[in-house]
Formats: sequence, C-alpha cells, structure tokens
Amino acid sequence: MSVVFMGTPEFAVPSLNKLIESFNVTGVYTQPDKPKGRGKKMTMSKVKEIALDSSIPVYQPLRLKTDAEAIEKLKDMAPDFIVVVAYGQILTKEVLDIPKYGCINLHASILPKYRGAAPINWAVINGEKETGNTTMMMDVGLDTGDMLLQSKMEISNNMTAGELHDLLMLDGADLLIKTLNGILEGRITRKKQGETTTGYASMLDKKMAKINWNSTSREIKDFIRGLNPWPVAYTEYDGQNMKIYEAEILDETSKQYEPGYIVDIASCGIKVACKQGILLLKVIQFPGRKAMKVSDYIRGHEIKCNVILG
Repeated sequence: MSVVFMGTPEFAVPSLNKLIESFNVTGVYTQPDKPKGRGKKMTMSKVKEIALDSSIPVYQPLRLKTDAEAIEKLKDMAPDFIVVVAYGQILTKEVLDIPKYGCINLHASILPKYRGAAPINWAVINGEKETGNTTMMMDVGLDTGDMLLQSKMEISNNMTAGELHDLLMLDGADLLIKTLNGILEGRITRKKQGETTTGYASMLDKKMAKINWNSTSREIKDFIRGLNPWPVAYTEYDGQNMKIYEAEILDETSKQYEPGYIVDIASCGIKVACKQGILLLKVIQFPGRKAMKVSDYIRGHEIKCNVILG
C-alpha cells in the first residue's frame, strides 16, 4: 500500500518511522526550511531529515492549497493513503479526494475536545487529568472529521507539556499503524464527532506566557506546566523577566498577602502568594543565564522578600 506522509515537527517523526517500516511511503510533504538560531541558518524539519535518510522524495510547498504543481504531483503518485501528522497546513477538498482510502490525521487529544493547534499544552494548562490521541478521516473542517480510533492516558499532577508530548508522540505512531491496518482489514467503524466541551486549542506565543498572580496556586502551577518547555511561563522581578519551569503548591494560606507577593526565600524555592494559596517556585531562569534550581541561584544572587512580582 502506498502512503504519502505530511508532517513537520518532532511529534511527526515516530509516525513517519513506523509508516516506513510497514508501508511503501512514496513521498513526504513538509513545511519549507526555516532560519533558526542566532545565525539564522536555514534548518530543515525533523521529518525532512528522516525522509532524506530513507531516500524518499520530499516536497515543500509554501502553500499547498494554491500550489498547482504540488497538487498535480500528488495526483500522479495516486497514493492509497495520505497520512497527516502536525503538517501545519490546511488541506483543500481537492487534496482530500486524491487518496483511494482517504486522508488520515493523527490528533493529540480525545476528540472532540481540544481541536486546534496546541491540544497538548491546553490540556495541561486547563488541569485535565486525562488526554490521548485520536485518528480521524479528514474533512474540510478543522479537526472535525469522523473518528477512527482513540487511545487514552493519564496526566499526572507534575507532568509538563513536554513530557506529555513525548508520550503521546510514541503512542500516536502505534495508533496510526493500527488505524491503517484496521481500515484495510475492514475492522474500523467511523464515528461522527459530537459537540466539543472545550475551547479551540489555539497556538501558543510568548505574549500569553506572563503569569497572572491573581489566580489560584493550582491554576498557576498548571499554567507553568503547560508552557514547559515553550514558550515558558514568566513573571517580572526587579525589571527583568524571570522564567519559571517548575513550581509546587504549598499547603499554606495567602489571605494576608497581595497576589504576587514574595513571602519567603529558602533553599527549597521562592514562596509566592497567589489569589488563593502559596506557590513554591523551584526552577527559574533570568535573561542570559541557564535555567537552574532556586537553591543554586541564590548562592550567588540575591532575591528579595517583600517584593510583588509583576
């Protein structure tokens, strides 16, 4: 069975590797190379690296929906499946109609919850206890196609979005292979999606990463976990942005303190008052420095008490 794969980031790599092992991957579509780092060196996607190592033709249209040549190439390949994993582009009906068995998408949530670009992060930010992967038949809507298979996993209290990403990335690759084999063997029944109980999982950016201390300690901890490893939650201390990678909820009251007030500094971390509860900041980072435990940072630097974080 011939497969054309469409994907770009690291999340898509295990899926591509599994497909190469099990099917005839005749082409890979991925986003154009982008400048990266201080030197702005043009860098290829992880998916492109795997495809080139496997001698699979790579196509990188800037906008697939308006690139007639890229679409004609797809038609010429006449794939049995098009498999999409975090490609980063919307597919038109013309493209969706090309493969014999349709376009299959892997989405990192239990649909219909968390449709959109950043389902892993928003599940953590919103304090969900469970998430998973869904494979679906793609349609012209945004993550609205008929569901095929689902898998579920627990989100532990201290799990970061980065840790959850890595678990779902591997789980999703296995689910994808089960899905394609199930379709070919006639063992899968398509299921319509109902109404979603969550908002659209919009893309993340650095502007939304500032902590609002007028929130509960639980909400802020989940916010910090959900933005780790990117874009990383931050607050303002002494005119500088202090990034926070790890925090712990303390069983202490904050009624006598203003939200954002630094209650105490100890080797275990920085105690900060929230609207409700006290949060212990354990791993921080200041501009131009590496992320480090508070216990290590305060050996050579001062952080003052009785200050309100911005």
